[in-house]
Amino acid sequence: MLIEPHHERLPIYRQCELLGLSRAGYYYRPTATSAEDFLLMRLLDEQYTARPFYGSRRMTVELRKLGRAVNRKRVQRLMRLMGIEAIYPKPRLSAPGEEQRVYPYLLRDLAIERPNQVWCTDITYIRLRQGFIYLTAIMDWYSRYVLAWELSNTLETSFCLEALERALSNSRCDIFNSDQGSQFTSREFTCKLEAAEIRISMDGRGRAFDNIFIERLWRSVKYEEVYLKDYGGVGEAKSSLGKYFNFYNEARPHQALAYRTPAEVYRGWN
Repeated sequence: MLIEPHHERLPIYRQCELLGLSRAGYYYRPTATSAEDFLLMRLLDEQYTARPFYGSRRMTVELRKLGRAVNRKRVQRLMRLMGIEAIYPKPRLSAPGEEQRVYPYLLRDLAIERPNQVWCTDITYIRLRQGFIYLTAIMDWYSRYVLAWELSNTLETSFCLEALERALSNSRCDIFNSDQGSQFTSREFTCKLEAAEIRISMDGRGRAFDNIFIERLWRSVKYEEVYLKDYGGVGEAKSSLGKYFNFYNEARPHQALAYRTPAEVYRGWN
């Protein structure tokens, strides 16, 4: 089924809802990037996922080892386009605005003892055959259960809000942890959490492992799903990722959970 931009009775946002597609996903258009740059970005993504502590210098060396004649300036440009921060080992996809409030990190030395005590969120880069999009997810820290996720071709706050609203429609947490990206420090996002009486926690700048469990989720998504597929577009990516997250929640046992699935642990407390 195709979306009709000028449908008399159904506006675009309603058609997106019926098709299970985010509004940001509908407006996706392939970016004006060369085929060579797309290939380099794929290689950078794989290298970064395997070695998140590599900055642009080491990335340049690794690409040259693979036979790619690149200079550091080009690698830096592509890393910026992908949202990879070269200063510390964390995909820093955005920075907080001057008027946006940054909250303290609340999880240090905190015993996480049950589901819905802490949720966490982040954004990562997802490659397509002719472009790229961004994926956000909200995960329960204790059970590793993925509560909600969304795709977008931009880093605007809207797709993060859609994921948050979906998660909150089913449950609520005590503490919500994120990085200091502009999506999560925005008043629209923090007000939604405050209205639900949820305490807000944010990673310290330069502390890549403050949100370690969702970083591990991204590695699983990349190695077990994205790198094995070749998504032709947003619709294909959404369908395939939906199947993967269902498998991740319902069928994939975790060693840290005594080989139970996230769904077993999460629902076992509810």
